[in-house]
Amino acid sequence: MFKGKKMALQKLNTSISEQNYLKGELVSDIKHEYINGELFAMVGAKINHNRLAATINGEFRIHLKGKSCDSLQSDFKVRIGTKYFYPDIVVKCDRDDDHEEYTEHPIVIVEITSESTRKFDRTYKLDVYKTIPSLQEYVIVEQDYVMIDIYKRLADNWHHTKYTLGDSIHFESIGLTLTVEEIYHRVDNEDMLIYLGKNSKISV
Repeated sequence: MFKGKKMALQKLNTSISEQNYLKGELVSDIKHEYINGELFAMVGAKINHNRLAATINGEFRIHLKGKSCDSLQSDFKVRIGTKYFYPDIVVKCDRDDDHEEYTEHPIVIVEITSESTRKFDRTYKLDVYKTIPSLQEYVIVEQDYVMIDIYKRLADNWHHTKYTLGDSIHFESIGLTLTVEEIYHRVDNEDMLIYLGKNSKISV
């Protein structure tokens, strides 16, 4: 198991039941992820993180308008056994057994990662998310440079593809295509500054 300093989470020296965790999250000012009885306080996000989350979720929600699936951002949990995570974006479809605070049946999960969360998102969370039967796509978006990794379920296997500037991404599970430039619109990192300098007619 990862130690708190390896994650953008702060491990609390306490154990708590699953029921008490769910009750506590309803009134807590700080969000916590829950892993097999252990609590991890989440750290606040930077502006590039928020820009990426808002753009992706906005595009997803517009595309899904009037459909049976919905795209939810940040405050909605995913449950996997005795683990609860707050993905940056989760797409779920209508199911009778979903709860108001979490889903066990996401079809898309998006994590916007940074230096402090990269190892956790690309190893532990990747392994856990792959065990979700309904999940079709796990998307990891870097905020400090331009790179998007998509792990896509194909039959019984997972296929991994990397995307960068100049690429288009087709999210097969929801039937939406976005360019990497659209996703990183208004994101202020070195890759985007170089790209915009070479393409001066494109504004931030």
